Amino acid sequence: MGLNWLVTGGCGFIGTNLVKKLQESGVKSIRVLDNLSVGTAEDLASVCDFRQFSGTDRYSFSPGVALIQGDILDAELVKRVAVGADVIVHLAGNTGVAPSVEDPRSDCMANVVGTLNMLEAGRACKVGRFIYASSGAPAGNATPPIHEEIVPHPVSPYGASKLACEGYCSAYFHSFGLQTVVLRFSNVYGPGSVHKHSVVASFIKRALEGKTLEIFGDGSQTRDFIFVDDLVEAIISAAAVESVGGELFQVATSRETNVAEIASALLDVLEEKGLGRVEIKNEQFRTGDVQRNYADTSKARETLGWKASVNLEEGLDKTIDYFRELKKE
Repeated sequence: MGLNWLVTGGCGFIGTNLVKKLQESGVKSIRVLDNLSVGTAEDLASVCDFRQFSGTDRYSFSPGVALIQGDILDAELVKRVAVGADVIVHLAGNTGVAPSVEDPRSDCMANVVGTLNMLEAGRACKVGRFIYASSGAPAGNATPPIHEEIVPHPVSPYGASKLACEGYCSAYFHSFGLQTVVLRFSNVYGPGSVHKHSVVASFIKRALEGKTLEIFGDGSQTRDFIFVDDLVEAIISAAAVESVGGELFQVATSRETNVAEIASALLDVLEEKGLGRVEIKNEQFRTGDVQRNYADTSKARETLGWKASVNLEEGLDKTIDYFRELKKE
């Protein structure tokens, strides 16, 4: 898998879970680049010990975890940070449809320009593998199950920016030989998602506070909910498997669950834990949201040897326990 890993956005939800797993898997040297706009140094500290540097410090890969506070929009910084990396996992960027609708230009800068900077750094530093975190958003309102060959038609600026980044990853593989791998993440949830505004995290936080759960639309819209441990295993597989440069993979469970169903499942788990039930309220449908979305993961299973293994009930149970402990603290 390589000796030296660089993880952008490594203080975030997926990033901290990935760093924890990498250390458990025996990776000796991990460098985290994060501007701390969402995730915090304390979030990273919850999963590992680390040394912290500013963007102007001198640093080299050495055993352990190093946190460098800096922004992917700083092209010169990211080139310095990438020196010596065997694997880059690019998680940093805007992660929501709603913010992209409110400010498309910022979304484009963070996702497209930031990713271009990281690809340039990977090319200049001859990085062995570049893994890009995409999503199902480029597919838009395509009829599911979504697969790798489907023609993309994004319906939000976020989907458009992710599609552009996928295109750049493909171009850098074919033009420069950079071993890029694009992973289209479905709706990820799990421990560490305290800063997320996604369906599962928002529902659990509101439920534990006794607040009404808000469903945007009638609840019939569907998603593919994947537990974070499964997603992290997909990232590691994408770094370890040979001859997958230039490829794109759906990372999901292949299970379609509507939002009303996940709210009901969540309330059942809460009730089993003796936490009572809360009310559900329907709000206006949000601009840019797609109605149906779940994925066909057969390519990842056949090529990466990866398949999601955590079912929804087990994942919700672990996620609720995480938020309960966080609330106690």
